[in-house]
Order: sequence, then C-alpha cells, then structure tokens
Amino acid sequence: MLDVCLLGCGGMMPLPYRYLTALMTRFNGSSLLIDCGEGTQIAVKEKGWSFKPIDVICFTHYHGDHISGLPGLLLTMGNADRTEPLTLIGPKGLERVVGCLRVIAPELPFPIIYKEIEGAEQTFELNGYRIRAFRVNHNVLCYGYTLEIDRAGRFDAARAKEQQIPLQYWSRLQSGETIQEGEEVYTPDMVLGPPRKGLRLTYTTDTRPTESIRKNAMDSDLFICEGMYGEKEKAAKAAEYKHMTFYEAAQLARDARVKELWLTHYSPSLTRPEPYMEEVRRIFPAAKPGKDGMSAELVFED
Repeated sequence: MLDVCLLGCGGMMPLPYRYLTALMTRFNGSSLLIDCGEGTQIAVKEKGWSFKPIDVICFTHYHGDHISGLPGLLLTMGNADRTEPLTLIGPKGLERVVGCLRVIAPELPFPIIYKEIEGAEQTFELNGYRIRAFRVNHNVLCYGYTLEIDRAGRFDAARAKEQQIPLQYWSRLQSGETIQEGEEVYTPDMVLGPPRKGLRLTYTTDTRPTESIRKNAMDSDLFICEGMYGEKEKAAKAAEYKHMTFYEAAQLARDARVKELWLTHYSPSLTRPEPYMEEVRRIFPAAKPGKDGMSAELVFED
C-alpha cells in the first residue's frame, strides 16, 4: 500500500486557505516528498504525519514556491536529532542551490546525499520503489516524477513442495531473497508466479503538455498534474508562461489512460476550482480538484 497526501496545491504564493506545492508519500516505513514549498512543515503537522521517516526529497525545479520550505524543514529535522542520511534528487545545480539555502542551516547532524538528474530521463532505485524523473517543458529546467512499486508473483506452495525446498526458506524466497544451502541454491523464481500489477503514481507541475508526461503517466493509478488555470480566457497566458490549464491536464490524463487525476498548482487568482470541473470531467470523468491535505491509499489489486 502507498499512502499519498497532497500537502499543498498552490502556485506562486501561499494563501491563507492554500499552502504551496508539496506532495508526500509513505511506503514500507519510508516517506518521500516531492517539492517543499513554504508552509510544508505546517501542512505535514496538520495532516498528522511525521517528518522523521522522510528520507527522500525530490524537486521538480528551483523556483521559490517549490523549494522555499526546505531550509526550515532541514532545521526541524536537525533539532529532532536526526542522524540518518537524507537523499535529495533534483535538476542540475541541486547541490549549489541547496548550499545557498543552507546559509541559515549550516550545521546539521545528518549527511545529505545529492543526486542530480542527468539527461532527459533518469531512474533511481530507493527504499523498495523506483523513481523515474523525466524532463518537462517549463521556462527553467524542470522534471516530473513517476513513482513505481513492483509486486512479485504469487507464492506457489505446491511448486515449493515438489522441489523439496525446506519450509523455513519459503518466506525468504517469497520476499525475493536467494538462498544457498551447501551446494543447493534456491531462487525466488522457483516458487513465484509471474509478476503482478504494481502501483504507479505520476506527479508533474509547471509545464506545458509534453509527450514525456503522457508516456511516463501511462496507466498510472494516480496522476497529479498541474492545472494552473481553469478560466478559458487564460489559455494564452498558460502557453506564454509554460503552464497548463485544467483542460490540457484532463486531455493528458485521458490520453495516458490513468485511473484518476488530481489537479494542483493553482494560480493565486483561482479561488475555487470546482466551477470548472464539470467541463473538465467531460474530457476525463475521473478528475478531481486537488485540495490541501487531500489523501489516498493506493492498494495492490487482488
């Protein structure tokens, strides 16, 4: 199971009723953030989740509304006596940008591991999941992210018995471990069926529609996508500043055959997204307007 929380859904500036951009996920004892806008710490507290398990933070790009909450978060982690490493993933310039922000958090009791994205697409394997970063089209270097969790095939006890595999090894093989006992080697494929459908979450913001988004979001269980403007008359502005409208996000969701779409990164001028949703749902029926604290549990299919 993957827990997902849209901590903040605002773009450009925080508002009394809307935090800036941040997404948090939890899986198997590990927590991950994508972006860390101003107010992210408060949003985490309001959700009732913890900072302690956060061990990966991914950044789409380095505009202030996506990274301005990082120095305070690092200080909070340090004041909580964290010693475990923190991995940061982001576009080129990551260590330089974070180093500048750390002027107010120069001494931390934990190491930071920097992973700068190289090229148009790069995959990182961390904590039991796969993070795929893919370049999108904004006015600065910007990436979207797809988070994937694989699921092994079903355990076949009959096959294990036929091959006389000792019972004490079954659970270890089921978890993917290879076991050697003397000259005997037992591998997971001896007792597992074909891989089953895993989980896929795609998050992208601050971009025009791109083929890279459609490709990487394909068949996602949840697609969280920028919808900066719902007003039709702002389509030209969205194109000029390289953002997306609600309707462009819905078309991407439809083309990528995702299960569900959450809109996010609203313009400060957009006070209520709901009036535009009827037309959005004509394009993609499973669309929802994102809200601060909006959550979901993505579960494996039976």
